[in-house]
Amino acid sequence: MKILFIGDIVGKLGRRGLAKILPVWKKEHDLDLIIANVENIAHGVGVTPATLEEVKKAGVDFFTTGNHWADKSDGLALFEDESVPIIRPANWPGKVPGQGYKIIEVGSKRVAIINLQGQVFLKQGCDSPFHALDRVLKDIPKSVKIIIIDFQAEATSEKRALGLYADGRISAFLGTHTHVPTADAQILPKGSAYVTDAGMCGALDSVIGDSKEGIIASFLDQLRRKHDIPESGEVQINAVLLDIDNSGKARSIDRLDAFVDV
Repeated sequence: MKILFIGDIVGKLGRRGLAKILPVWKKEHDLDLIIANVENIAHGVGVTPATLEEVKKAGVDFFTTGNHWADKSDGLALFEDESVPIIRPANWPGKVPGQGYKIIEVGSKRVAIINLQGQVFLKQGCDSPFHALDRVLKDIPKSVKIIIIDFQAEATSEKRALGLYADGRISAFLGTHTHVPTADAQILPKGSAYVTDAGMCGALDSVIGDSKEGIIASFLDQLRRKHDIPESGEVQINAVLLDIDNSGKARSIDRLDAFVDV
């Protein structure tokens, strides 16, 4: 099975850039499933029904999130509707809408997609992703062989540790959140695909998708500013392409990176 996983989509520019490149990638790679992290699609923070529909029309089949999943109040209904192919971190604290994983049908195969969030340098107070992973994997039927994890986390050490902890029990471990693509896509010793961070779909001339001027100014004078998102210019599109066999082992993981003008 060929699966494309797309890094965090940031705002309108990210959505439009993805819509431009995705038809090309679908034709080139004969994709079976397209997954994208959408926690930043609504002007950089959260999800709304309209922005999710735009990304869905672009060709994305399934949506993962992270620490900003609940930041738009009108987006919470998306998580309450089990028919919407979207998940939030499984280890999020308290009783909240949504599911931390879903099992979907892709042709004749069943695929489990899991969302987890890290604890290091993040303020939400999520439960241990290690313990949450164990709980979720116990719930997934043994007949489901293909298992994909989006781990939204800040610390590369936490991502690497959880990836190695999951190795051999999942098909692919895909890091998100930093918006910076890493050069360590690999097959781990027990057969799971791994990358520390898939990257983002957002403005190239930016600081992780935000307008550079305000971010640089904040570093210079330590004053807080509202983050703004560029709405025109060149877009970087970061993703990884997975090839998973019928047993759930990864045959390959390769970076797909493109730059388009919007």
